[in-house]
Amino acid sequence: MKRAVAGLAAALAVLAVLSGCASSDGLAERYGDGQGYVSGDGAYLEVPPAERDAPVAFSGPTVDGAEFDSAELAGSVAVVNFWYAGCPPCRREAPDLATLAAELGDVAFLGVNVYDTADVARVFEQENGIGYPSILDVSTGSVQLAFAGTVAPNAVPTTLVLDRDGRVAARISGLIRDPDILRAMIEKVQAEA
Repeated sequence: MKRAVAGLAAALAVLAVLSGCASSDGLAERYGDGQGYVSGDGAYLEVPPAERDAPVAFSGPTVDGAEFDSAELAGSVAVVNFWYAGCPPCRREAPDLATLAAELGDVAFLGVNVYDTADVARVFEQENGIGYPSILDVSTGSVQLAFAGTVAPNAVPTTLVLDRDGRVAARISGLIRDPDILRAMIEKVQAEA
């Protein structure tokens, strides 16, 4: 009887792990042991201009109480980073994103907070020197849904590079392990005619 119970417990544990790692495109995996969230493995995807989907339109309230609309990004290469304060890889990459945003002044940076209240998000941004806006998407998930049909932000963090037309040109699923990878993606999109 003990052996049967142990076998059943093991089978349930395997099912729980497999369901937690499920992803529509195979890029997501469980990050850490028992963290309770899914983070990608740092894999990246670049989409050639001719293969990009239609521009993604989205809007939402920001951490500082303003309203952000993706129309504000028109004509600019943009970086959109999905994050939340309790996410360890988000905390690791935040200083790199802040540095890149400061260095690449002609690139629009935008955060999308998927979990926190405005107060928690604000403290995180202050502690990490984040100078660009973040949309609070926890209540509606509308920004995440807007991208779901294109290149889904199916892990936290996920970082997207949008071309000047608002189309997804690149994605890093999970921790940005080397900011030079993101910089190269941005520069490649900037060089497009």
